[in-house]
Amino acid sequence: MPTKRSMSFLRLALLGDGVASEATGLAMIAGAGLLEGVLGLPESLLRYAGLFLVPYAIVVAFVGTRERIARGAVLAIVAVNLLWVVESLALLVGGWVAPTALGTAFVLFQAAVVGGFAAAQWLGLRRDAALSPA
Repeated sequence: MPTKRSMSFLRLALLGDGVASEATGLAMIAGAGLLEGVLGLPESLLRYAGLFLVPYAIVVAFVGTRERIARGAVLAIVAVNLLWVVESLALLVGGWVAPTALGTAFVLFQAAVVGGFAAAQWLGLRRDAALSPA
């Protein structure tokens, strides 16, 4: 059975992801029009990304607050996070948008944070599996 320390690490990674995603999503929804000019990213892109993040954050927080965290759910969350990172980088190199320097920094920063959550969640799963009885 996993120790409290390993479970708390996975829970922290999930709940941190949930809180950060919810805050980012709400900010993107509420401020899409204002952020468009500052970041050079289309208002619709910001708004739709925010509309994705809000329910995503609720699901991630739900998974992280269960007594027993479902391995499959965490694997799905890690996959979505990795897809977000890839799509963020593709957005910058694909030429679909013309972000400002601040917009480029925003996309790279949030991709790095999301990638960090994916890595932490994966590590939390690995720690739990290593501690589980055979």
